[in-house]
Amino acid sequence: MGNIYRGALLHDIGKISIPDSVLLKKGPLTEDEWKIIRTHPATAYEPLSKVEYLRPSLDIPYCHHERWNGSGYPRGLKGEEIPLAARIFAVVDVYDALISDRPYRKAWSKEETIKYLLKNSGTLFDKRVVKGFLEILRSDS
Repeated sequence: MGNIYRGALLHDIGKISIPDSVLLKKGPLTEDEWKIIRTHPATAYEPLSKVEYLRPSLDIPYCHHERWNGSGYPRGLKGEEIPLAARIFAVVDVYDALISDRPYRKAWSKEETIKYLLKNSGTLFDKRVVKGFLEILRSDS
């Protein structure tokens, strides 16, 4: 469990290399700005992989933007090529991002966010992970 905890804490550490002008932009990102954003998993992985005790935690910072259908980044992993910890964290991270205000948009409702996860279950996200996450979410309500 410590590896998942550390991975979750470090998941966006690579964003320290992203200029604030991109990270905090209020409007839509340009394609060049998206290229910059997509560097943050590798930016995290490179230095952290040199720390032996952190290596087992790096699936989350390195792979949490990979998508079930292979459309994610940084490596375009698909399905079960994506480490389980990263598949789980991807759902948690997207849920948290959507229910939170961002500089470029207002928070979505929990209902809208759940609909988004269900709609993209099996496409962007592992169906089993979405199902389990929603069961936990409903049991906490």
